Amino acid sequence: MKIFPAIDIKDKKCVRLLKGNFDNKKIYEISPLEQAKKYKDFGFNYLHIVDLDGALTGETVNLDIIEEIVKKLNIKIEVGGGIRSSRKLQKYIDIGADKVIIGSAAVKDQNFLREACNKFNNQIALGLDAKNGLIAISGWKEDTKLSAIDFLRDVNSFELSRLIYTDINRDGTKTSPNLDETIKIAGISRAPVIVSGGVSSIKDIENIKNVKNKNIEGVIVGKAIYDGDIDLKELSGFLDA
Repeated sequence: MKIFPAIDIKDKKCVRLLKGNFDNKKIYEISPLEQAKKYKDFGFNYLHIVDLDGALTGETVNLDIIEEIVKKLNIKIEVGGGIRSSRKLQKYIDIGADKVIIGSAAVKDQNFLREACNKFNNQIALGLDAKNGLIAISGWKEDTKLSAIDFLRDVNSFELSRLIYTDINRDGTKTSPNLDETIKIAGISRAPVIVSGGVSSIKDIENIKNVKNKNIEGVIVGKAIYDGDIDLKELSGFLDA
């Protein structure tokens, strides 16, 4: 199982949001690079990074910080946050990102997602963020009436390298992931699926690892690490050999 410790960047700092609410954020003293190094030191070779400033502005605001993490630590990152053009995709590819996550832009323009998958082979991940089964976009500030499952069926033939399914109601809450819904998504998706939102304890990691659906590739862990609910050494024991 792949484990993706999370780093959300806002104003050059590590932060965690509650249910995607920018007005309800917790700021951590450690810098994004220091946090990434901490993960690397414990044997984690994958990171999930979100440029929250980018999600709000549509610009690659923290590109320099993300590039420094990739170059100094030689670590595989999936990165997202306001990526709405091929030019911005190229910027992340050029600094060595393993996967680039397209979310809102994919929902607004399926052709953009298709073309990105064709141009950047095996490097495009779809960020599917849902609240009560319905997709939310634009930094989760805009709700839609579009079912996550229906949208996935529309784009399932695209050559996605990964699908990250986030239950917004669980994100940052440490109330355990919505595994039932994620398993449904994984049962439909042609791309491997990452569990996201709500991880609270090592028990949650055990539950995900024990899921029978082999299309679940891994899990993103964020706030539970920062708040000390999950010990990195213990978590590293679940890494793929």
